[in-house]
Parts: sequence; C-alpha cells; structure tokens
Amino acid sequence: MMLRILLFTPFLAGLASLGIASDRVRRRLITAVSFFHLACSLALWTAGLEPTAGRWLGLDALSLLFLLVTSALFAASSFATVTYLRGHELPEERRGRLSREAVFTCSMLFFLGTTTLAILSLHTGVFWMAIEATTLASAPMISYQRSSRSLEAAWKYLLICSVGIAIALVGNTALAVSIAFHPATYGLPLTFRGLAAHAASLHPVWLKVAFAFILVGYGTKMGLAPMHTWLPDAHSEAPSPVSALLSGALLNCAFLGILRTNAILVRAGIGDYSNGLLIAFGLGSMFLAGWFILQQADFKRLLAYSSIEHMGILAIAAGAGASFGGLLHALNHSLTKGALFLVAGTILGAYHTKSTRTVTGVIRVAPMTGLLWIAGFLAICGVPPFGTFVSEFSVMTVLGANGRWWSLAIFLLTLGIVFVGMWRIVIPMAFGRPPESHPSGAPVRFLSVADVPPLALLCVVLLLGVWLPEPLTRLVTQAAAVMGGL
Repeated sequence: MMLRILLFTPFLAGLASLGIASDRVRRRLITAVSFFHLACSLALWTAGLEPTAGRWLGLDALSLLFLLVTSALFAASSFATVTYLRGHELPEERRGRLSREAVFTCSMLFFLGTTTLAILSLHTGVFWMAIEATTLASAPMISYQRSSRSLEAAWKYLLICSVGIAIALVGNTALAVSIAFHPATYGLPLTFRGLAAHAASLHPVWLKVAFAFILVGYGTKMGLAPMHTWLPDAHSEAPSPVSALLSGALLNCAFLGILRTNAILVRAGIGDYSNGLLIAFGLGSMFLAGWFILQQADFKRLLAYSSIEHMGILAIAAGAGASFGGLLHALNHSLTKGALFLVAGTILGAYHTKSTRTVTGVIRVAPMTGLLWIAGFLAICGVPPFGTFVSEFSVMTVLGANGRWWSLAIFLLTLGIVFVGMWRIVIPMAFGRPPESHPSGAPVRFLSVADVPPLALLCVVLLLGVWLPEPLTRLVTQAAAVMGGL
C-alpha cells in the first residue's frame, strides 16, 4: 500500500496543479508533496526492509537506496524551486491555469512520479517505459525560460535521449530472445529478478548483445561519453533546481537499469564481458570530462561536465566490483552535485551571468554562498573529510586489489586534471574583487534562505566522510549484494 501511495501521489498532485489558479498554492504543493514523499521513503526504510516480489513493481535494497537519494534531493530542490519561481514571476496575463508556471509545476511533480516508477520497476519493459517518461516529464522544465538556448537544449535532450531509449529497447528485445533457447526459461517473465535467477539458462551471446545495446541506450541517459552530448546544454540552460534534479536523480535512474542488467550477466558467468565495457566507458567519460573542464568558461557547464566525470566513476565501480564504494559514491555525488547546482543558481541570481571571467568576489558579495561554493568544490573533487573521498578511495582500493593498475593510473590522472581545472575556475570566482558592475553598497547577508538547502546537503556529505551510520551501512551493503547479482 505504501508503494502505491508513494508512486501515485506525485502524479495526482501534478494533475491537480493544472487546475489551481494561484501560483502561491502551486508552489506550496511542490514543497508539501516533496516532504510527504521523503517521509514515506524514510518510513519504508525505518520499518525494516522486506523485499517485495511483485511482477511489475517492488522494492529491494538497491531501489530503496536510490529512492531515498531521489526523495532527499527533491525535498531540497523544492525550496530552491519556490525561491526561483518567485524571482521569475510571469506577467499577470500569462499567469493562472495552464500558464508556463503551471506546466512547470506539473512537469516537476510528474518528474518525481516517473523517477519513482523507474526506481520501483522490477520488469524490464516497465523500467524502459519509466525512463522514457522521465524524458517527457523533464523536457518542459529545461525549456522553462523560453530562451533560444533553453529551447535548443530541450530539443537536443528530447532527440538524443529518445534515440538512446530506442537503442535500449533493442537491448530489451535481445533479453527476450535470450530466454527462448532453454526449456526452463521459455516463457519466463522479463523481470530483472527472474532473469538473474535463471541466468545460467539464458543464451550467453544474446545476453552480450542485450548488454551492449542497454549500456549504450541507458548510458545515453546516464551521460556516459561519447553519448553525453545532450547533458552540458540541458544542465546549463535549465533552472538551477532542475539541474540539481537532472544531475542528482535522473542520471541515477538510468544507471540503475545498467546495474540490474549487469547483475544478470554476472550470474550467467559472463561478467568479465560487461565489466570490461563498463570500465572502458567509465574511463573514457572521466578523461573526456577532464579535458572539457579545463576549457570551461561557464560555471554551470563546468558542473555538467563534472557530472559526466562522476558517472564515469560509477561505471568503473560497477565494472571493477567495487559495489559498496560505487553505491556510496552515487549517494555522495547526488547530494554534492545537487548542492553545487543550487549554489550556482544563487550566484547566477546575484551576478546575472554564467561567465567564470565575470563572476568574482562571491565570498564578499554573499559570504555563505561563497563558502558553500568552495566547500562544494572540495567535496566534488573528493577532498577529505568529505564523503566523496571515502567512496572514491574505496573504488581505487578495489582497482588496486584487482591488479587493474592501468585503470587506476588513468583514474588518478583524471582526478588530478579535474581538480586543477575546477581550482582554476572556482577559487577566482570565490575570491578577488567583485566586478565594477556589482553595486558595492548592496547589503550583505551572511546566510539567506537560498543557502539553507545546499548547506544541509553538504553537511550530510561531510558527516558521511567521518561517520557512516550503521543503518546506512547495512542498507548499502544489502544494495551491493543486489548489484552483484545476489
């Protein structure tokens, strides 16, 4: 019953928002639904995890972990969304029912519903439909500003991700073919759990074909190179709360599909094939992201390429068997990148430009925002004592223990390149003199309402670097077992 409430509440609230004429009520609805969703997710966790075995939807440790991450990030982003909408109010004649803001609110709530559906999906077909639905739900949010660049980014996002989802459908078809060669699996429902349980009876060649297409298809939505081309534009042009959700929640959903498919190949005894592909795509994504980070002049695009780098880290962790470290890094990255995009939105609101050459002296203009910008930079680069250091070090330890020295060397080299590239941009932005165009006599507040959500997220990441609560450790361990095909 709780799963149905969790799933249908965002959809019902999204439809209801289209009939509400008041902008203020709609904004409160986003916040109310986000915290209700978070409360339900926490209730499922504290009640004790009992994996459900439904044919279409269900819950296991892996889905519960991603559900908690999505709920927490959406709750934090809902505060920033209210602030953003207040600062971008539409003229009176363009407000009310079915206005641009009403469509945005509906899309945001539908985004929460579709990501929840993807996370809870046990069937390969339902998961595929949910991932496509997330594309349709999030496209109107990307184009909210109606500028030429935001519209271009939304169309590019729709086209490229739809092609990727079509490729993933070919992979699902190959999975269906793989069950037709053994009497024990003929007519087997195409659920992730059922396929993993009968993996030894599936046709290995068709499994390899399926994984290749699924990795490319869902990897497009995940942002792995070279299928990443939609991501920098979409993350840069979308409103900052939306960018936080795209980077911290949407990419994880696509990664979940790759993880569940990889678990099937591991159980079938051909995990070396899928793991090798994951490491290759992961290293390529990290290296390409590092190269573009060195050349960035737009701080939101900088964060977008950082997301590509960290998706590479997650792919490497999955391929190297660093399941615990990889899932812990998915948690740390989502919270950190969500905080950074929210801080970027505050900076953009103060300076009205995304140019890294124009934005200077943030710590003087808005002290807490500047401190959060520096803290987020240190966290996303894996500097201790933040939780990202623990998770990245765990992945590197497994690479070394498995004798993957070349992979470890490229991993470390890329981390160094990214650190230098981000240092060259973030530190001059935080320090120095504010630009002459910025009013020097403007009042300075140490802490604003917009700083509270990213501050809370970064405090959690800092806490995870010095202490892992036992319930969280147990959940990540159980999720790692699911990720390994157990």
